Amino acid sequence: MFADRLRVWKTAYNTANLPAGMTTPPDAISKWIVITRAAVFSMTATSGLIGGLLAVGAERLLGGFSVDYGLLALAVVGLVVAHAANNMINDYFDLEGGVDTDDYVRAQYAPHPILAGWVTKRQLGAAILVANAIDLAILLVLMSQRGPLVAAFALAGLFVSVFYVAPPIRLKHIGLGEPGVFVVWGPLMVGGTFFVATGQLPGWVWIASLPYAILVTTVLFGKHIDKIEADRKKGVRTMPVLLGERNARFVAQVLMIAFYPIVLGAAVVGWIGPWVALVVLGIPRLVQVLRVFAKPKPEVEPFSYVGWPLWFVGQAFVHTRRAGALLILGLLLNAFLPVRLPWL
Repeated sequence: MFADRLRVWKTAYNTANLPAGMTTPPDAISKWIVITRAAVFSMTATSGLIGGLLAVGAERLLGGFSVDYGLLALAVVGLVVAHAANNMINDYFDLEGGVDTDDYVRAQYAPHPILAGWVTKRQLGAAILVANAIDLAILLVLMSQRGPLVAAFALAGLFVSVFYVAPPIRLKHIGLGEPGVFVVWGPLMVGGTFFVATGQLPGWVWIASLPYAILVTTVLFGKHIDKIEADRKKGVRTMPVLLGERNARFVAQVLMIAFYPIVLGAAVVGWIGPWVALVVLGIPRLVQVLRVFAKPKPEVEPFSYVGWPLWFVGQAFVHTRRAGALLILGLLLNAFLPVRLPWL
């Protein structure tokens, strides 16, 4: 019995969906794994870990930095909780604004928490408030140790999170959702975590935050390319809608490729230790994903494919997970097995 539940939880976490053919109602854990879309939390955890490992590396190699590991862990937890709140906010306001309906893409690739009857609108709103209350408590602790700049990071992230879909701004609807995600998953998360961990924020951290921000942005690009026709009909002008499907696929390819020279360039000039060159091991996966983005989405759902009608987003996520893991490994080695390039 417990083994069956573990299987369901694993599937829900890996696919943001329940196992195919499951007819029994989901248990509470499975339900909330899907509702919060925990499948994509790894991107947020990676951004936080990048900030933390940059801080550890600076402490060990540069001197003048001291890492508070308790605050660092608390910051990463806060980021993941904020991501859960963000996903629920998106579902709440997209339903409220008439974007999410039974025939819209969102309800086709995974259960929509309200449309599927899993929770009421009031219950989803309460869950959003609970998540934000947890983050507020974490924020107060971090502010007591690091001062008001922590609040600036948090409020900037909250602004993008709420007004990504909420009126009157609705960043996603005016082609600013993708830039907003770039800022949040890069400078705000990476830079904010570094600051919380060390109490300092040198300029090179901003540069070091950019490569992974690019990768996360490609995932959103992929999702919005998948939804381009549905969004166009709804009047949701995401960047792929504004660019057109073919141009959007090309931009996503350019962004994926750009990750590698930026990381390698930062290592060459000494902003990041040279172990991050391990990211080149992600290039075979990159080539596979670039080939997928070079062609339009299949007309018919491939056999045994999970997540249809989404297509490009899954490919971008797989590449982001691989390249992000290699970047984390490189940063770990930089911190604990440092190597200096001869010209530095």
